[in-house]
Amino acid sequence: MTLNTLETIAFLMMGGALLLGLLRLILGPHSPDRIVAADTLAVIATAGLAGIAAWFGSDFYLDVALIYGVLSFVGVVAIARAIEGNRA
Repeated sequence: MTLNTLETIAFLMMGGALLLGLLRLILGPHSPDRIVAADTLAVIATAGLAGIAAWFGSDFYLDVALIYGVLSFVGVVAIARAIEGNRA
């Protein structure tokens, strides 16, 4: 299983996006910046799992990506609501 040029570029770009997201997560000046960075990292990880599923030709990774995407969405919404507090 070798990667062609486009797949290699796509994985390198996802790696770069992960690094930039981690940088924003660590250095974010405010809590909303960190929440958005965490959500972005979750989306990138879900896309990476879907890419791995396509690469290996396995449906199992798609199931994992679906469950991870739903759980990360619920987690980010819960964190955002907790930080928001009683402002609503």
